[in-house]
Parts: sequence; C-alpha cells; structure tokens
Amino acid sequence: MKKIVSVLLILFSIHSFAQKKPAYQEGEWLKFKIKYGWFNTSEATLSIKNSSLQGDPMYHVTGYGKTTGMLDVFFKVRNNFETYISKETGLPHKFIRKTSEGGHIKDKMIDFVPSQNKAIVHNYKYDTVSSHETMPSSQDMLSALYYLRNKVDIKTIKKGDEFFLNLFFDEENFNFKVKYVGDEVIKTKFGMVNTMVFKPYVQADKVFKDEEGVTIWISKDHNKIPLKIEADILVGSIVASLDKYSGLRNPFLIQY
Repeated sequence: MKKIVSVLLILFSIHSFAQKKPAYQEGEWLKFKIKYGWFNTSEATLSIKNSSLQGDPMYHVTGYGKTTGMLDVFFKVRNNFETYISKETGLPHKFIRKTSEGGHIKDKMIDFVPSQNKAIVHNYKYDTVSSHETMPSSQDMLSALYYLRNKVDIKTIKKGDEFFLNLFFDEENFNFKVKYVGDEVIKTKFGMVNTMVFKPYVQADKVFKDEEGVTIWISKDHNKIPLKIEADILVGSIVASLDKYSGLRNPFLIQY
C-alpha cells in the first residue's frame, strides 16, 4: 500500500513553463476516489494557493490522501504532501511530507537549491539534516504534476512522444519517463470526455505486474487534468477517478 499511494500521487502529475500561462491557477481543487476491485478504499485531494518564499512568488500545492471504509480500520493511511513551486521557473523550492501508513511514519522537509543542484533534507523523525546532489531541474513527487501538465502541448503532441523528468524523492534521484499512446473518449462522472492516454514507465517489482502496468487518461483541453488512473498490480487492479473539481483555469470540455 505504501508504494501504491506514493506512485499514485506521482502519477496524478501527468502534464514548462513553455506556455505563456500555466494550465492551473490558485483555487484549483481536485478530488479523486480510489478503488481496489469493487471496493472504495481511499480518496485524495489536490489544491493550489498563492504564496511566497523569501519574497519570490510561489504556488503552494497540497496533496492529501487517506484510506476509507473497512481498509481504514485495518490499515489506516493519512498522507500529507506539500510543495512550493516557483511561478517563474516551475521548479520546487520546498517539499514537505508528513505521512502515516499503517503506523509507519515519515516527517520530512526538503529545501531545494535549484541554482546549485542541491537538496537539504530535514528528517524530523530522527532529528537529522543531510545534503544531497540533485540532477538538473529536479522535481519532487508533487511538483512533477504541475510541471508536466504545462509541458504537454495538446496541439502538437504526437502518438509515441515521450516525456522525461528528473525526480528527487526520499533522498534519492530518479529518472521518470512517460509515453503518449493516443487519444480516447471515456465515460466519466461528468459525461463523455476526450482524453490523452499516457503510459508511465514504473518499476516492475512486488507491486506492479510490469513496467507498463499503469495507464493515465488526461483531459484533452487546456487544463490537462488527470481523469482516470489504472494500475495493474500483482493481485487485481487499482483505479483512481476524478470525483469532484473546482477552480479550473480553463473550460472543462465535456463532449456530451
């Protein structure tokens, strides 16, 4: 469950600041329902506020996830992630993680120094501070969402296009790749919506069946919001679907 929750939060990210205006704005709020088989097991929200760090304008993004129903009785999850993203560069300057997953607790803050390709990790659980070298233009697991949402150009994207991203998470550097596999009109709670379909490459291990075991459907409009995520795991599948939204920057294009 720990790996699944973490990966799903990263995968909510599909979609640089190459556009004149970002695909999102202050006040955007998204809520997702997560199912395992027939059962509703979890929910997650993503929200944006304006903020600043050392006088520089930032987007303050908060992601919150929790288990629901019977799963909450046997394996309680409460995950809070926050990131401060530069409005000028789209790079994160601070990342906060406070998570409790079945009693396993993490309490960390990462100060990013993009100009030096450096990250300073404060681990409050163990009262330690460590400095790490990062790859150029590194993102955290939450800021990646908003960086990539802007990167995709719905007018020029072509089937087979791949997007690459450097991530720094849990004191490690990762290479993240996503492939665009085409368009599909899907049924959502809000109606039929034209979507772009992506396949992120994940590590085939004790959770996922293979490296292409995750599929993401993104609205093919200027919001580029995740509408559905399906992950094939070793036992069954997990599906996350957009349940509610508000504060979108652009019109949400529903076919019918």
